[in-house]
Amino acid sequence: MSEIARPGTANERTESVDEEFGGRAAGESAQARRNRNWAEILQEIRVAQTGVQLLAAFLLALPFQSRFAILSDGQEWFYLAVVALAVVATGLLVTPVSLHRAMFRKREKEKLVMIANRLAQAGLGVFAVAVAGVAVLIFDVTKGVTAGVTAGVITLVLFIALWVVVPVAVQSVPAEGD
Repeated sequence: MSEIARPGTANERTESVDEEFGGRAAGESAQARRNRNWAEILQEIRVAQTGVQLLAAFLLALPFQSRFAILSDGQEWFYLAVVALAVVATGLLVTPVSLHRAMFRKREKEKLVMIANRLAQAGLGVFAVAVAGVAVLIFDVTKGVTAGVTAGVITLVLFIALWVVVPVAVQSVPAEGD
């Protein structure tokens, strides 16, 4: 008896995830693909978490530096906003691990991979804004507001180019044999 895939069925969800994550490797079972996708996302998150943790540590150490006292009230509020962004980025990038614990052995790895992917993307986006905020703050304190805003814009443009434009360009190049 053949199985008919209806909208919203497991087959359709599996096919959409296959398309989103580059499909299956030759001879790879659906379970092996889910495990590979999960392992790849975890590795990417580990790399991103290191950057976020270093940024957060840097930000948390700043108030204890003697030069912190010269910040204006506006710069202090901006600093606190950047700290909040680093905290949000940390939360977004750590949440997939917590979800994995909550969903462990419930055969929901497909859903877990999709949610973790979205959380990682959001976490990287917030992290990029936090890093740009750090650039604004450092340049503002050392060289003035114009230098700060310029540094922040350049930082955001750089991250957009590296994290959005380059991956899209790479995806649009046909693979060998296509």
